[in-house]
Amino acid sequence: MTLVLRAAVRDDVPVIRELIEGLAEYERLRHECVATDEALLTSLFGERPFAEVVLALWNDEVAGFALFFHNFSTFLARPGIYLEDLFVRPEQRGRGIGKALLKHLAALAVARGCGRLEWSVLDWNVDAIGFYQSLGARPQDEWTVYRVTGEALEQLAQAKE
Repeated sequence: MTLVLRAAVRDDVPVIRELIEGLAEYERLRHECVATDEALLTSLFGERPFAEVVLALWNDEVAGFALFFHNFSTFLARPGIYLEDLFVRPEQRGRGIGKALLKHLAALAVARGCGRLEWSVLDWNVDAIGFYQSLGARPQDEWTVYRVTGEALEQLAQAKE
């Protein structure tokens, strides 16, 4: 049994979308998932890529992925890596694939001079929370994430001074 991690390429877009849809199902958010191959192609491999993807292959079969991008800490004056999504297909879990993906991202963060690796997790996902804590990750309870999206985003963008 072999595990290989590799950077995604343009031809991987259909499988990346399938993994995103699998994650959306798992997180009970399939109704919010509107990602298309075209949008992913542009966002991941277009003129200005906004994120990167690492694929995990177990015996040459795509088993999972990590989608991430750089953020920036003004206090550290250094970049960081924000893990947007980590997903391992249910039938592939328990093989160390998630840990390998996180270890890969941690090594990438160190190599790129980043000050931190961070991500969010749904409050109800106790399995993931336990897994992350076993790796040394700690929740940032003093912060609350805010989001503006959809119509509210459009209204804010068009708001008069």
